[in-house]
Amino acid sequence: MEKIVTHNLPQGFQLKKKLETDIGMVYFYNGIVIFEAKEGVVLSYKTGFSILLKGLNYLGAKPWVYISNRVHSYSVKPMDYKYLNTVPTLRAVGVVNYNEMGHTNAELEAKFCKKPFQMFDNLTEAAIWGKGYL
Repeated sequence: MEKIVTHNLPQGFQLKKKLETDIGMVYFYNGIVIFEAKEGVVLSYKTGFSILLKGLNYLGAKPWVYISNRVHSYSVKPMDYKYLNTVPTLRAVGVVNYNEMGHTNAELEAKFCKKPFQMFDNLTEAAIWGKGYL
């Protein structure tokens, strides 16, 4: 997977921490958490739990917004949104899709997410939207 040093986000979004995991990269921009999964992984409670714990440990009690930047093709177990729904500091979920199939998949995921959920065509729009929930 190509490593991104920083995203091309507007001024005011500073990369604070980067976490490389076996299933993808996590980028912390203050309260905006961007996840980019590796090609072909299955993202579920089981595969993502340790990442969630590391993120919550880093963020503490601060509110945050999760943005899935889908630069690669991977699978999501939508039923596992029930676990994210219980995280009190998580304010909203954004999904950035770069193709129609990704959009269709995200529409299904939205049905399982109880947090505010929005789909985007680019990361900048998603980050600006997310900042409004902090």
